[in-house]
Amino acid sequence: MKKSILTIALLSVISITNAADYKAGDIVVRGGVTNVTPNSDHSAVMLGGADSTMSLAVDDNAQIGLNFVYFYDKNWAIEVLAATPFTHDVTIYDPNAILNVDGAKLAEVSHLPPTVSAVYYFDTMNNIKPYLGLGLNYTVFFDEGFESAPKSLGLSNLALDGSFGLSIQAGFDFNLNQNWHINTSIRYIDIDTEATFDVGGNNIGKANISIDPTVFSVLIGYKF
Repeated sequence: MKKSILTIALLSVISITNAADYKAGDIVVRGGVTNVTPNSDHSAVMLGGADSTMSLAVDDNAQIGLNFVYFYDKNWAIEVLAATPFTHDVTIYDPNAILNVDGAKLAEVSHLPPTVSAVYYFDTMNNIKPYLGLGLNYTVFFDEGFESAPKSLGLSNLALDGSFGLSIQAGFDFNLNQNWHINTSIRYIDIDTEATFDVGGNNIGKANISIDPTVFSVLIGYKF
């Protein structure tokens, strides 16, 4: 009886092991949760070209993550990262009470960070398939807007430039059967943007923001 149970278990492992192998032409679609955690460093705010002693920081946000992968062979693939728009609170730090808004929520900004990566899957003899990736990201910002309190202080017309940057990632697929798997990954994306805004109707406000987020994803995938 014990030998029969052991035999069934070994056959199950072999079946999953075979299911773990990708091949040329395979297409993988994934969906789940993606969390963007920006670099916590504060970005200096310039007014009229001079350091105002104020700074900005951007908080993290989680959204539905989407992922599409096309395999050229069992090791190499092209991956496209997509998601529903991320929305971040922007906090202003004002230690010298220039505007008396230290620690206040300054604004909200939304962005989409589509990323295309070349991915290399390592050969393994089990159902866990680790990989590394290198890619190019373009982040577009939209719906930038000041909160009502900053508006009352004369701040308006917030705008953030789009950003091109590199992305590096590491992750793995845990195959459940021939088609379904669980994916988890961590990546760093280089996102740098210039924020400009008006103060009292004059276009004198500027901050170079290094968002440079760490992106965590946990997704369910299906192989076609």
